[in-house]
Amino acid sequence: MNTLIKKILKITGITIAILLLLMFLLPILFPGKIAEEVKSFANKKLNGELNFKEANLSFFNHFPSLTLTLTDFSLKGSAPYKNSDLVKANEIAFGINIKSLLFDSKVNIDKIYVSNARINVLVNEKGEANYNVYVSEEKETSKDTSSTALKLEKIAIEDTHLVYNDKSTKILINAKGFNYIGNGDLDKSIFDLYTEARIDSFDFTYDGEQYLKNKKVKADLITKINTNSLAFIFEQNNLKINKLPVEFKGKFDFLSNGYDMDFAIKSEDSRLNDFFTALPPNYVTWLDKSKVKGSTDLSLTLKGKYIASKNQKPNLAFNWKIRDGYINYNDAPVSASNIFLNFDTKLPSLDTEKLQVNIDSIFLNVDKDYLKAIIKSQGLSKPKVNALIKTKIDLSKLDRALGLQNMDLKGVLNTNILAKGYYDYKNGKIPVISGSVNLKNGYIKTDYYPNPIQKINLLANINSKKGSLSDLDVLIQPASFIFEGKPIFVKAKLHNLENVAYDIKAKGELDVAKIYKVFSRKGLDLEGYVKADVSFKGTQSDAINGNYNKLQNSGTLILKNIKTRSEYLPKPFVIREGTFVFNQDKMNFNEFKATYGESDFLMNGFMQNVIDFVLTDKAILKGNFILNSNFINVDEFMAKQTVKVDYPPLTAQDKVQVENTVIIIPPNFNLEFNASANKVNFEDLKIENLKGNMTINKGQLALKKSTFDVIGANVKMDVVYGSQSPEKAFFDFKVNAKDFDVKRAYNEIKMFREMASAAESAEGIISLDYAVAGILNNNMEPIYPSLTGGGTLSVKNVKMKGFKMFNVVSRKTGKDAIANPDLSKIDIKTKIKNNIITIDRFKFKVAGFRPRIEGTTSFDGKLNIKMRLGLPPLGIIGIPLKITGTQEDPKVRLGKQTEDLQETEYEGDVPTPLQNQQKTEEKTQ
Repeated sequence: MNTLIKKILKITGITIAILLLLMFLLPILFPGKIAEEVKSFANKKLNGELNFKEANLSFFNHFPSLTLTLTDFSLKGSAPYKNSDLVKANEIAFGINIKSLLFDSKVNIDKIYVSNARINVLVNEKGEANYNVYVSEEKETSKDTSSTALKLEKIAIEDTHLVYNDKSTKILINAKGFNYIGNGDLDKSIFDLYTEARIDSFDFTYDGEQYLKNKKVKADLITKINTNSLAFIFEQNNLKINKLPVEFKGKFDFLSNGYDMDFAIKSEDSRLNDFFTALPPNYVTWLDKSKVKGSTDLSLTLKGKYIASKNQKPNLAFNWKIRDGYINYNDAPVSASNIFLNFDTKLPSLDTEKLQVNIDSIFLNVDKDYLKAIIKSQGLSKPKVNALIKTKIDLSKLDRALGLQNMDLKGVLNTNILAKGYYDYKNGKIPVISGSVNLKNGYIKTDYYPNPIQKINLLANINSKKGSLSDLDVLIQPASFIFEGKPIFVKAKLHNLENVAYDIKAKGELDVAKIYKVFSRKGLDLEGYVKADVSFKGTQSDAINGNYNKLQNSGTLILKNIKTRSEYLPKPFVIREGTFVFNQDKMNFNEFKATYGESDFLMNGFMQNVIDFVLTDKAILKGNFILNSNFINVDEFMAKQTVKVDYPPLTAQDKVQVENTVIIIPPNFNLEFNASANKVNFEDLKIENLKGNMTINKGQLALKKSTFDVIGANVKMDVVYGSQSPEKAFFDFKVNAKDFDVKRAYNEIKMFREMASAAESAEGIISLDYAVAGILNNNMEPIYPSLTGGGTLSVKNVKMKGFKMFNVVSRKTGKDAIANPDLSKIDIKTKIKNNIITIDRFKFKVAGFRPRIEGTTSFDGKLNIKMRLGLPPLGIIGIPLKITGTQEDPKVRLGKQTEDLQETEYEGDVPTPLQNQQKTEEKTQ
């Protein structure tokens, strides 16, 4: 027996020694082979850039597996995300099959270990993903002679941050502290994957709405995977989201152009308390102080094909039930009991117009008080509604029972609302409705402001027996509250919203900034002060038809530091001080002071049709004002368009883009201004002493008979401007500028530099009488092929210094005097069309010579000029010259025949220049 034991110990010791020796020797004997084989395998099988710092071979990193460990590992994604990381890890290890290595001299990778990694899965709107980095073997086409193969049996992921950002399905998953172990015969075409997963923090967002945040997840999963068709069948999946148990079954198939999915997620007969643990953190904090009882059922299904190219989408359904619910917050003397909910919603084909919401019932008691409702709807833009809402409840009891966060409520609320029918406002349809809301001695106080809104009393009734806007009655009799010791009173009666008969009275003063803080959160800003004592009574038709004697509109409205925003303007318009006096259909402005960015305005005048404009979206607001300003910065009125980008992550393809748009003129204004401004800034154009008549009408701005000073000269100008789209606008201006310095014009006016680039070195005085119409791009720059117009450029004592065309003519003819000619009293008439400037024939004298010039030039600098150089003394004998090339490189040759420049026609509507309009009107007259 002793001998046997010694032999066993001896054999065991030798075996262990051999194994230990192999553990030390194999990494030494095979490191080059294994590293080279893995690198070769990666180059053949991975369609993505792979990088790592160093490679280590050892049994002890993931004992007892022999692993090749790559440190500081990174793998780029496949197209179209080749520049972004798919995987980035402190280390990634590949387990090597010992048997294949020793006996077959093959490197078979059967395990993968990933530690402290960031896995970043991206899918764009077209369904193109960054994870297609593994190049599969071609079937029966060629034999792979490589001695390395991927035959996985285990995948282990430890302490990893996983992001799945799929823009095609609008799903965003952000999982931190992701730990995963997957076991199975992964080298088979069809295999079962047994999975254990733990996530410390799990976020789930769909279509921009976050449904789960910072949730802990545990999962035991069995998934059948078919690698031939790339299909997943989730056979047995038990999840726990915080304390809420969830069962998950279904399948997911990858199609050539999309996905086929059938998911069913449910949690049956779960505790209502456990359900709240799966909600966002603020609910979990509330739950620590609450007693919650009752049972709940949840189910979510997503079934169908998602093929973006065919606009084919799956069906989504969600159901939530609560039975025998009970909530008591912080041992309050009252509780919310008998909580009952049956909420069911369906979204066929993920189409919001097919949305079905069915709150079959919701009910709760607080003592003898109650809240009950049944709400059903179909569709979204024109929903079919069937609703019954009844409450008889003391808000203070409800507040204490539920523990409403950041808010204290008081008052007795009684509601009785019944609505049935379609809501289609554009076609004048609303549900048949009968409802009343009665709040007595209401009180609201939040954590955001120290003082409450109190003594809130509201009695409101709304009725429509026919289900139309024409028979709708709204009665507020009365509404009042006290805030900061100042009472507010409103009484209103409205009938027939298609031709509104109104009777409204309002009185009181309000600090908007303070009352906004009652409801707002930190970081948001709204300021202002309003004092009102107004009374409006009349009908919309009388206001439209000018029957002002039938209106009874009067009162005073005082505003201070009110910020207003418009979809047409990128910055807020701030009313610093304004007093409005209402008189029938007019709202008079008395010393109305306002600012917009750096711009300031002082207005006196009136607006008309105000009531109709407020009550409907089709009314035209009319007005007439005297407007004075010290400074107007036109650049600040330029709108900005921001392209939305999903988060996370931001990749090279997902950078936030900010694009300019043209200035948008509101289409429902008909306003006239007698305007004057001391200074106006538009890009690099500095204008002073602007005076003129400005109208805003039908989405167009017109400035007529305006005068201003620029670069030391007085200018008269008429302008018409309007937008065609956010990216394009049309303009039409006629300008008459006398005796301005051409050098200052070139240095200080961008458009002059672009349209008269040859004047870079010119000096002297010129005048301009010109009309041009055309299209502007989103940077408010002219699109040159769209320009059309013409006029006269009058030259007076101008030195044409540095003009390359005259320099070349001088060299070709040997006449030095022509190089830098002095011009005096010449009228140069030109026309613009199709990117071509046509120069009418003109003559001038220089050092005894009599040059004559005509021809065309383009906005991109090409020349087609005919020139006759009349020789002294009378110019009867002349030298014909043709000038081609460009302004930077003119070509001068003898001869008369030239080739026409190619025109570029603009595809789109271009306005008729004002000058031509004026001629047409004169002929008609």
